[in-house]
Amino acid sequence: MLTKKQYELLVLIDRRIKADGVPPSFDEMKDALGLKSKSGIHRLISGLEERGFIRRLPHRARALEVLKLPENMKAPAPAATPSAAPEVLPGNVIRGDFGSERGASEAEQVELPMLGRIAAGTPIEAISDPSSYIGVPPSLLGRGEHFALEIDGDSMIEAGIFDGDTVIIQRTNKVENGTICVALVDGEEATLKRLRRKNNSIALEPANKDFETRIFGPDRVEVQGKLVGLIRQY
Repeated sequence: MLTKKQYELLVLIDRRIKADGVPPSFDEMKDALGLKSKSGIHRLISGLEERGFIRRLPHRARALEVLKLPENMKAPAPAATPSAAPEVLPGNVIRGDFGSERGASEAEQVELPMLGRIAAGTPIEAISDPSSYIGVPPSLLGRGEHFALEIDGDSMIEAGIFDGDTVIIQRTNKVENGTICVALVDGEEATLKRLRRKNNSIALEPANKDFETRIFGPDRVEVQGKLVGLIRQY
């Protein structure tokens, strides 16, 4: 399975080769994917090569050959039946069957890294490397980098976020007051809460009357991203 950036790069290379007969330059790849350096492109190309999607042709400049494409790029997915179509709710919430037979076609989805479970209750161990990837509709995503987390707990139920839900997070370290975000406490515990700043303190507010708001000094809380979407499976 490809990461979002690997997928985007493979699509870019394939389209340019079909249109112009040659792949884009590394500078063009870097700019198209919004990366800061060409070293990131080298890593993505190596990953695609290791997975058998492309190969580098020796002794030729800008020589890349696309060997295969993901199944979702080869042919359109069959039309979804009414029972499988996802229900789109206000606030970037999607409910539906996102298992092996997806409600939305694979071609309409973007692969995001799933970084494990995050507490919507007492903070748990910090999120780390991706354990898997999940396909999500592009309509849930804005600009920048995104990742997914599975909710563990019920402290945000009054905000419509329930145990077992998958939340889509846009990576950022700055959010406005009142934003539901991923907050890292003391560098080791991650939680999903509504963040409010007041004077020299940060409050992490639950959305459940049975839970208490927790107050921290500003040096103890690091914002890692903000909530931009939610997927519920049933």
